[in-house]
Amino acid sequence: MANHSMAFLDALRKAGIDGDVDFLRESVQIMAEALMEMEVAEKTGAERYQRSEGRTNSRNGYRPTRPWNTRVGQIPLRIPKLRRGSYFPSLLEPRRLAEQALVSVVQEAYVHGVSTRKVDDLVKAMGLDGIDKSTVSRLCKELDGQVERFRQRPLGANYPYMWLDATYLKVRENGRVQGMALVVAIGVKETGEREVLGVDLGPAEDATFWLGFLRSLVARGLRGLQLVISDAHEGLKQAIGAALGGASWQRCTVHFMRNALSYVPKTAQPVVAAAIRTIFAQPDQASARDQLGRVADSLETRFPRVAALLYQAQEDVLAYMAFPTEHHRQIRSTNPLERLNKELKRRADVVGIFPNWEAAVRLMGAVLAEQHDEWAVGRRYFSQESMNNLQKAPQALPDTALLVAD
Repeated sequence: MANHSMAFLDALRKAGIDGDVDFLRESVQIMAEALMEMEVAEKTGAERYQRSEGRTNSRNGYRPTRPWNTRVGQIPLRIPKLRRGSYFPSLLEPRRLAEQALVSVVQEAYVHGVSTRKVDDLVKAMGLDGIDKSTVSRLCKELDGQVERFRQRPLGANYPYMWLDATYLKVRENGRVQGMALVVAIGVKETGEREVLGVDLGPAEDATFWLGFLRSLVARGLRGLQLVISDAHEGLKQAIGAALGGASWQRCTVHFMRNALSYVPKTAQPVVAAAIRTIFAQPDQASARDQLGRVADSLETRFPRVAALLYQAQEDVLAYMAFPTEHHRQIRSTNPLERLNKELKRRADVVGIFPNWEAAVRLMGAVLAEQHDEWAVGRRYFSQESMNNLQKAPQALPDTALLVAD
């Protein structure tokens, strides 16, 4: 802390002597770094380089420089890392962008005359009794630019794993309310960190829309893909095969279980579910295939459709077992993305019906951008050691295996 105080005093003296035009920006940066050091010291139980019996954690260097937009300009911040757990600076206000997006959506709905009593009450609760159209336009334009830059940013790393899923929103288009598919892709980099790779909103979750979305990821630099995890939606399967040739496909085991149990009476579902789970509990792919055969044979007489489904899907539901054991729990289903979808739905439920396509993308994109930022300063999703095992594995695909179909 003393070092930051001296730096601040030096900045004051510099401004007094030669009137440095960057004085305010430098001062804000110094004080921001001092605040982060204080917060990290509180979390670790010790100051930097201090030996203390009360220490509960230790520092682990810094994250890559992150730009922070302030009223005095853009300031580069180095965010400290911890060896255990994660740290996010309180001064960055991780929820502010989504809250602004939500306000803009509510305001736009109000201005366009499509608000309901619930929306009107929400506007008043936010202290927005007076709605100015010019203010709405300015706020929306600013947020749209930020979200679009996030959606179109280059993907500059290898992403061995990618999860895909869709959820539906109610959007007013052409004078009527319709359900629209919000598709989201998240991935894990070769260094183990998670990222939100892309998001788009379209009229239906069909093969054409999915194919355009996946091709846009490839065009932005998606490479090194080894495994794609999704449900068995037919349009999505076709798009994965066309746009992501060379990558393996993992059928979500949770969705597969639901599909299998739909052929079973409720009274027998617990027994059948327990039998199928023994397949995924096996230590390796060969053992899992053997167990799948045994389970299918035992179900053949009473539930032939379940047995047929097991045989038909065995390569797809067991694809994850060709990858490092440490990753199996996360890569065998779309659960990591399902949790994110729940947060998106929670935010969308506040709005109810989006006034237009732009408003929906604005809010959903802002929520995803925030989550992306939080992952960037959080701990790795997979350890570097386990990712090194993945890179050495025989199933690793070269970058050139990722082809776009004509």
